[in-house]
Order: sequence, then structure tokens, then C-alpha cells
Amino acid sequence: MEMKWIDGFSIAVKVELNAVTITANKEGLLSLANHLTALAQDNAHGAHFHLDEHNSLEENSTELIIEKIN
Repeated sequence: MEMKWIDGFSIAVKVELNAVTITANKEGLLSLANHLTALAQDNAHGAHFHLDEHNSLEENSTELIIEKIN
């Protein structure tokens, strides 16, 4: 699965009061849309991706795992 990032993206994830908040700029939202579209493809069975503050998210973000199920 190809992860296409838009230059200048910013994405943060936080969990507060049992709610997940994803905060992103335009480039971040487009990048997430690219990842979700790639994950939705038929050849991505059982695929998933991890994002965290060491891998694409802003500092102090909660880890985000998005997984495709059949």
C-alpha cells in the first residue's frame, strides 16, 4: 500500500473523555484521505497502518491504527 503524503501536512490525534479527536490542516486531511482510499482497495485485504508522534503525527499525539476488515 502506497502512503501518499501532501507536503506541509499536520495531523494530531487526542483521546479525551472517551472521544477521539483528529485535528489536521488541509494537507493533513488530504493525506489521510489518500491513505484511506489506498486501504479501501480490493488488494489491501487485512491491511492496516499505524501513525504516531514518531511516524507522521504531531508531538504528544495518541497512536492511531486504522485497519481494514473484510
